[in-house]
Amino acid sequence: MADRAGSARDAAPARSGNEFAPRRVPQPRSRSRPRPNDAEIPLATRFDTAYIVASIPALIDGLGMTVLVSALSIALAVAIGIAGAALRVFRVPVIDQLIQGYVEFIRNTPLLVQIFFIFYGLPPLGLQLSPFWSGVLALTIWGGAFNVENFRGGFLAVAKGLREASLALGLDRFLYLRLVALPLGLRVAIPSVLNTSVSVLKNSAYLQAIGLAELTFVAMDKLSSDFRTLEMFASIGVIYLGLVLTLSWLVRRLEFRLQRPFRTA
Repeated sequence: MADRAGSARDAAPARSGNEFAPRRVPQPRSRSRPRPNDAEIPLATRFDTAYIVASIPALIDGLGMTVLVSALSIALAVAIGIAGAALRVFRVPVIDQLIQGYVEFIRNTPLLVQIFFIFYGLPPLGLQLSPFWSGVLALTIWGGAFNVENFRGGFLAVAKGLREASLALGLDRFLYLRLVALPLGLRVAIPSVLNTSVSVLKNSAYLQAIGLAELTFVAMDKLSSDFRTLEMFASIGVIYLGLVLTLSWLVRRLEFRLQRPFRTA
């Protein structure tokens, strides 16, 4: 028995003391993210001024269309506002109610719906307009509705005694409007007319929905192929800001000249 026990001990492998020592758990290596170079930065987060410079010719073409459609719409909207306000102030029967309904309808419906109705809804009725004239008509109708109220407020601000004096001098309604109400009422209405004109200019961007190649349409067309959203939207934002500031400066110059006779030395 002793020999068997001795042989069993000899056959058992010798265990070192290190086998009973606690094992070290390997720690995960820290994965520090390397700093990306320019090639690894996503395309949309790099501001490329060279791309803006290359896009200037296309943006100028869109800018020209925006200025043209906005200038026509603003001028026609002012004419509609003066005529509609005069008819409302003089309380012409039936026409006064029709103009009031037109103003309420336009001011309480979305402009984009009006644009779609003119471009897509009128052709089945036999009136088909190009994208340019559809845009001019939509912006004119929209701006005219607001200008009716702008000029009506200016005409009503004219002192009632001036109207009575003009009637006593034998002036008819047209002469009173041209010689008294319009020169005086325009001075009062200019700030609100400026706001409407600025809105017409900015709302011309909606016309890209019907395919008019204005500024926003050109930008969206380039984005569909280049995907440079940061540069393109920054560019047209600066352009629209410049247009609005220029329009505001011109109207303020006009207001300054109209107020010259009423300023004291």
